[in-house]
Amino acid sequence: AAYSLLAYHTGWLKVHYTAEFYCANMTVEMDNTDKLKVLFEDATKNFGMSFEPPDVNRGFYRFEPVSDKVIRYGLGAVKGTGQLAIEAIVKAREEGGAFKSLYDFCARVDRQRINKRTVEALIKAGAFDALQPNRAALVASLDRAFEYAAAQEANANQGGLFDLGDDVHGSSTQEPDLVETTPWGVKERLTLEKTAIGFYLSGHLFDEVAREVRQFARRQIDELLDSREPQVIAGIVSGLRVINGNRGRLAIFVLDDKTDTIEAVADEAVFDAARNQLKEDELVIVSGRLQPGRGGFEARFNVQQVWDLAAARCRFGKFLRVAVNGKLPDIARIVRDFPPRKESTEHGEVQHGLGVRLAMARSGAQVELQLGEAARFFPVDAALASWMAQAEAGRAAIVYE
Repeated sequence: AAYSLLAYHTGWLKVHYTAEFYCANMTVEMDNTDKLKVLFEDATKNFGMSFEPPDVNRGFYRFEPVSDKVIRYGLGAVKGTGQLAIEAIVKAREEGGAFKSLYDFCARVDRQRINKRTVEALIKAGAFDALQPNRAALVASLDRAFEYAAAQEANANQGGLFDLGDDVHGSSTQEPDLVETTPWGVKERLTLEKTAIGFYLSGHLFDEVAREVRQFARRQIDELLDSREPQVIAGIVSGLRVINGNRGRLAIFVLDDKTDTIEAVADEAVFDAARNQLKEDELVIVSGRLQPGRGGFEARFNVQQVWDLAAARCRFGKFLRVAVNGKLPDIARIVRDFPPRKESTEHGEVQHGLGVRLAMARSGAQVELQLGEAARFFPVDAALASWMAQAEAGRAAIVYE
């Protein structure tokens, strides 16, 4: 009866004080990223909650409700921080106002409480995005920022001696520029964000490929059928581990396509063939059968075949359509740079490549020219970029239907 009453009270709080319920539970579990992810997904998918990202100018150690539907992410949940570091950040912010830059932050926060590793974790988590969205430049500038902070502290009692001249660049209070560096791409940004938070918060790696992948892997994980027929699904790999089973080694991993996650299992033969594809935070397309959950066990997906995106383009794509208008692409160079891949099978050597059609329009008429086998290429992203660079108006796309 006591457990029933406790369950009733918990359920009542979850429904009537949803934001407060999740804030309290996520603060308690902030050191357990697996449970944090479960709570985050439950809150967003089942209760329509949204989360403000970590922010050094707004966040506190704990998760805090902003409104009935919005939660501010707790800075204490960022790996590598700690309560003393976050309290030092909040204290500096309350005493001197909002931080204006990375240099301002490093100069004002007690550096006995924070170090470069702490600040780097906050940058990767997105806590400085409101100040500077280029996370790569912030990380590259950390040494410069801590040197600036140390110089500011050394000059604090000198009355700004070097500020008297007209040389702005030599001023003791002049902030240096950030180190110039190329911003991280979506994959690198989210992968590093995951190292700091434990999961993807500001986006999902699947978003970048979803539009193309859904043209041939239409079945979402949350739509898997209890069927004996093979099904093709796609997702991002996480939690990969290899164990010794009764019939040899088994690779067990989680597939995540943003709609849901499922545990997948590949036997030794499948894993050995797909060893280069099955890696953490990589997209894979798999064919297999669903093993429904019964007797308290979760559902599993038994994998029979694995492709990366380039190989899936060869398997499911019909051809690459390239628009041309009077000027042919350098087909020989592209094929030379990205030749079909050869695979040795029990039936002999097999080549994996994608055919090409040139599309031309003249006086309202349209015609397509199918190129021969010599024009087949392996469709990695760089190869597609080469075709697009030489196509009319960049129009080069794989046809799947």
